Amino acid sequence: MKHIQKTISAILIGFSFSCSQSNPTVGTSEITKWPEGKAGAISVTFDDGIINQFTIAKPILDSLGLPATFYIITGKVKGSGKGNFIGRNPEDIIRETASTKTDPSNFFERASLIAFTGTTEAEDYHARVGSLFESGKIKEAHELLDEGFEKVRSGKMVDTGEVVFHNNLADTTSWEQYKSYASQGHEIASHTVTHPKLAVLDEVNMLYELEQSKADLSKFIGEESVFSAEGPYGTENERVMDYAHKIYPSLRNRMPETWLEEINRGSQAEPGASIKEYVQWQRGLLTRHLFEDMKAWIDTTMNHDNIWLVLVIHRVENLGWEAKTRAELKDYFSFMKTTENALWIETFRDVTKYVQARQNTTVESKLDIGKITISLASELDPNIYTVPLTIKTYIPDDWKQAKSSDQKTLAIRKDAKGKYVLIPLSLTESQTYITN
Repeated sequence: MKHIQKTISAILIGFSFSCSQSNPTVGTSEITKWPEGKAGAISVTFDDGIINQFTIAKPILDSLGLPATFYIITGKVKGSGKGNFIGRNPEDIIRETASTKTDPSNFFERASLIAFTGTTEAEDYHARVGSLFESGKIKEAHELLDEGFEKVRSGKMVDTGEVVFHNNLADTTSWEQYKSYASQGHEIASHTVTHPKLAVLDEVNMLYELEQSKADLSKFIGEESVFSAEGPYGTENERVMDYAHKIYPSLRNRMPETWLEEINRGSQAEPGASIKEYVQWQRGLLTRHLFEDMKAWIDTTMNHDNIWLVLVIHRVENLGWEAKTRAELKDYFSFMKTTENALWIETFRDVTKYVQARQNTTVESKLDIGKITISLASELDPNIYTVPLTIKTYIPDDWKQAKSSDQKTLAIRKDAKGKYVLIPLSLTESQTYITN
């Protein structure tokens, strides 16, 4: 990423004509942890691009004015790059499996190929091999792959007739529709081309899954759709993360930052116990979770100042994995709406942009006669990091009002340190004035 140095200034002018202050905090500024000084953040995310997410869940969110992130499988969308095996002649590879057992030297190539040998059962073998490999059962993964290829060679690998939750014929959403959803404030982002087990793909096939999905999103929707991504099955495989982080600035799977604690969907760790600046706390909305369970997650987020609650949803009504009904989602999203004065409800992309920008931006301010000059400096690209930062600036006690450059009156607030105002500033701005 090209680094761009940017300086942004804001001037606050009040009725005070003296800059003599006994309070040392007057004239100082800081970037608030969350926009508008809120207590925490929530991102609602959906995986797999299942049509019920758009025909049932999205209208509920729209009616409440709540944005969401939809991680879609781009290969399902008409007009985009489809899944395929890239490499040597598949017949040669299949023939070799009869005489040479699977081992580390050929594992990734074979695991990449088997899903494209023509049956849904073969796709299931790929997924099960991947699960074994990621759980550290390497020998068992090799043996299962040998079993699968024996079926391929003998013609015993079949179409099971089962509906694969991430690949069903009902998912017919078009790029035109996705672009419309993005223009409405939702994030449409990558969940790869075919939803593979990325950890068991060889380099060329893994890169295709990541890069082709990004290329189609960029082509059909725009650059705002290629900031974040989610590797299928929530993989945290280090090899996958090394590749994926070079292609996408942000991954829901993992965001390795010293200032961020990550609690994934399977963890029972308590987010309130973390002392990190931020805690990304992922919770999957599963069939077994009752309203009170899900409400408690939001309550916990409000009761701390560093929690980013990331909700992961797959099935809506009768399509997908781990169903949540229309009524359950309506009740939950309606409750979430009641908390938006305290919590920032935004896409995964935009929350990531805010916290990364805050951690990589410095703020300075100078108190003069009747004014405070505020400056931001960041090496992040302002064309990518477009979410405004909220600046908290302490003002003299005798100031009666402060106005923004467009003459809007700023609310004067007070905490234990004194009076302050909150000012939104973007890295794309060059100067903002706040006047009487």
